[in-house]
Amino acid sequence: MAKHVRTITECRNYYLAPHFPVLLLTGEHWKISNVPSDRLHFHNCLEIGICHSDSGCMEFYGETIPFKEGDVTFIPRNVSHTTYSDPGVTSHWSYLFVDPKGLLKNSLPPAWENFDLQPFRFQNFQYILSREQYPAVYQLVMLLIEELREEKPGYQFTTTGLMLALYIEIFRIQSEEREEKNEKGGDVSGEKMENTEDDFSHSSTPLPIAPALDYIENNYMKQFSMEFLAGLCHWSPTHFRRIFQSVMRISPLNYVNHTRIQKSCSLLCSTEDSILSISEAVGFQSVSSYNRYFVRIMQMSPREYRRQMLQSDKQAVQNMSILEYSGWMYPEE
Repeated sequence: MAKHVRTITECRNYYLAPHFPVLLLTGEHWKISNVPSDRLHFHNCLEIGICHSDSGCMEFYGETIPFKEGDVTFIPRNVSHTTYSDPGVTSHWSYLFVDPKGLLKNSLPPAWENFDLQPFRFQNFQYILSREQYPAVYQLVMLLIEELREEKPGYQFTTTGLMLALYIEIFRIQSEEREEKNEKGGDVSGEKMENTEDDFSHSSTPLPIAPALDYIENNYMKQFSMEFLAGLCHWSPTHFRRIFQSVMRISPLNYVNHTRIQKSCSLLCSTEDSILSISEAVGFQSVSSYNRYFVRIMQMSPREYRRQMLQSDKQAVQNMSILEYSGWMYPEE
């Protein structure tokens, strides 16, 4: 009998500050229950987890992968999963949520400018890397957690450097595995070191609206219809809107506008472009529409947001909520 596949019911999204898109969740309370959740969940960013104690399983739409103490997990955005401990134990974890492309945009060589840094773009990507087999990965993640926890002077620069080193290490691991496969006579036809939108398939962890989410992430600045997004998922517009609303707790149109506002926040912080130029750059057809949505989502005008960010008002940034749905700030009971 085929294993029962849980229905996706939860989107756990996080607001990552445009100037430093990294969030650390750690502490003694981050203990994962040994009772499997009745639903899978996914995130709007890369999740890096590290298991400090005990063992259990991660589930990806019926595919179950065991984990143990010392394992490091990499879960790309829009990949549905759940984590539970073995019977009788509660595993202890720390989590990093990060937008690698945003964090490393000023740290990459020109040749990497168009390289997609989400780990699933690497060939044969593994969700779980063990400490024994990949000690450098484990050490780099532990150093990242320490830097973010202590927040010593310059920690943002150190964090960026460590994240870059981590991605280079992952790139090397995947390159070595590809070369080993080639030497053993494995079929590597069609594999490329460069990555395109067609390289990634959601077949192993099927999220029904993933094609639409990926398209929005990569093309938010363009004009496209809801009918077009529905077509990417091979559904009628009505069915697409219903499923999207059910999964994301927000309509497709509002999600597109939330994404555009989020991208505009980065431009407000990192450029001196006018409000009009930024509104056009992220896909709004009028500056009045952009201002209206910005105030609705951010509870302040674009001009006020830019002023606060330039003043480095950390508390104000921490209190902002760019998304109407919350992330996962405490483990499930």
